[in-house]
Amino acid sequence: MCGIAGFFGHRSIAAVTIDAMRSAIARRGPDAFHVAGSIRDDSTFDRQENAAGLQRALLHARLSIRDLRPLADQPMRNRDGSVWLCYNGEVYGWEDDKAFLQRNGHEFFSTSDTEFILRGYEHWGWAGLLPRLRGMFALVVVDLRLGKVFCARDRLGLKPLVYYHDGAAGEFAFASLVRAVVPYLPPAKRGFSPEGIDAYLTHRTIPAPRTVFRHLQRLENAYCLEFTLATGELKKWRYWSPQALTDGQNTWQAELDHAIALRTAADRPVGLFLSSGIDSTVLASRLVEQGYSNIRTFTAAFNNPALDESARAAAIASRLGMQNERIVMPHDPAGDFEQIVADLDEPFADPSSFPTWYLARAAVDDVKVVLCGDGGDELFAGYKRYRQHLRSAWRRHLPAWPKLRPPPAIVPGKRERLALEASLGWLAAYPLRFSGIGLSERAALQPDFSPRPHWWRIPENLAGRTPIEQLLAVDGENYLPEYILRKADLLTMAHGLEARAPLLDHIFVGRVLAMPPAERFSDPAKRALAGVCPQAAEFAFFERKKMGFNPPVQTLLQSLHPRLEGLPARLAATTDGQLSAAALAQAVNAWGTERGYGEQLLQLLILDESLAQLATWRDSAGGNG
Repeated sequence: MCGIAGFFGHRSIAAVTIDAMRSAIARRGPDAFHVAGSIRDDSTFDRQENAAGLQRALLHARLSIRDLRPLADQPMRNRDGSVWLCYNGEVYGWEDDKAFLQRNGHEFFSTSDTEFILRGYEHWGWAGLLPRLRGMFALVVVDLRLGKVFCARDRLGLKPLVYYHDGAAGEFAFASLVRAVVPYLPPAKRGFSPEGIDAYLTHRTIPAPRTVFRHLQRLENAYCLEFTLATGELKKWRYWSPQALTDGQNTWQAELDHAIALRTAADRPVGLFLSSGIDSTVLASRLVEQGYSNIRTFTAAFNNPALDESARAAAIASRLGMQNERIVMPHDPAGDFEQIVADLDEPFADPSSFPTWYLARAAVDDVKVVLCGDGGDELFAGYKRYRQHLRSAWRRHLPAWPKLRPPPAIVPGKRERLALEASLGWLAAYPLRFSGIGLSERAALQPDFSPRPHWWRIPENLAGRTPIEQLLAVDGENYLPEYILRKADLLTMAHGLEARAPLLDHIFVGRVLAMPPAERFSDPAKRALAGVCPQAAEFAFFERKKMGFNPPVQTLLQSLHPRLEGLPARLAATTDGQLSAAALAQAVNAWGTERGYGEQLLQLLILDESLAQLATWRDSAGGNG
């Protein structure tokens, strides 16, 4: 697990620019940092002690997990230096393929997954390598023999990759974080994206392929890039789509155990984020059943009893014979607000980011890898919004009625919200079930901008799928990779902690997709998943209300309340007038007293701080030639 960055072009990049890129990814990889590159197109590409003046470069900040020796550091090269790898993530279960490569003449010098990927690319090529990678990754392969740069983001989207491309100038840059690419951008191309800002207001995050910067893009999960060094051409394509696996090689239950066991592989301590919910408890139970009871568990504890599940989690850990550490969440996180916003990279307003950040900060003192239960709700339809939207599934064959779209309003009524849903088709209206600031409110805040109802990507080829399968497919390309998994990556890696999600093993996902619908989609949800936990009856999963992982928003707003002073004018300035100061002032006044608008106020506060940080960052980077 690491932070990666790089660039390929014809400008000689100053050392201060490369240092700014390095500093942006440094916390993701605290154990080692290296640069490889070349000063000119025709000069040798190699490790660089002095990075000044490079035209092509790979940057890597390493969090050492497998084979801790320096010989496993990156960027990693093949024997003659014609192929280079810069990689963030972890792949599993490659040992048999490694043995095959050794039998076919490939010599290995480490026990790292990085070297397996490099040797695998040499043997199978790009198209043959990707199907053999099981795990999470954002990887970049530079093949100087072909004059190509290949990039890929993992199938489910656990690892991030953002990039910049200017075909006319022959330039391409990439990184794990937005903030790591910005220093490379020409100063004229560092403007904020109006669409990205509206997407954030809509979804609390900015879904791929957009970012908060106009000229930066985010690679979608399960997609590849191919950049040609000689022509500057960039190609993008999808390399994988979820499909049911019906080969009979494994049951979904056996595949789950295998996926969990694979993710215990590490040369550093492994832990588990444990709540009292089904997903993480099933992971804990299956770990113990397979003999991994020595894995330490960590649980967030809140002062509010209505939100706190630490006592139940401790009881579960005790019953399973696992050690549990209760991490008390601070009552007032205002002192860490700026750092948390910075670690979120660009505007991102999930209230659970705060406890996730604190939980990761505490856990990293004891472990460097942590398993988490992400993915269970998206696989087994655990969110209540699925049931809510299915109630109107009768609409899916009816046309949309755009003329019903409601007018701008700072506080629209229920009638306007229903009209907005009716103005869209049934599937297109689904993103409204999990949104930030509504369309009417956004139209009022941005009088000179035409906001979209939503910015999610609706998958193609959904014909023939059941309504619930369609909703899960939408989440699989949007909410899961761009909200749940991005948050997990950013807030764990900010502390040098690697998070692994066994439920999102792509082969396990294929087994789940092959389950009979009556088994997979139960009422209450996830009965099948609970069925692989021998202690399920004792833990009484279905006898209490599903708990989220959010801190009390009103308490958070109280601690941040002084930041509302002057916020309308600041946001109007940083967005170049896209957000109206007058409309923002109305919203702050109205939403401060209107029930149900606490998270929207938090969105504005995070946007204010994030844009201010990013504006300072882009301006301080200066020229980069």
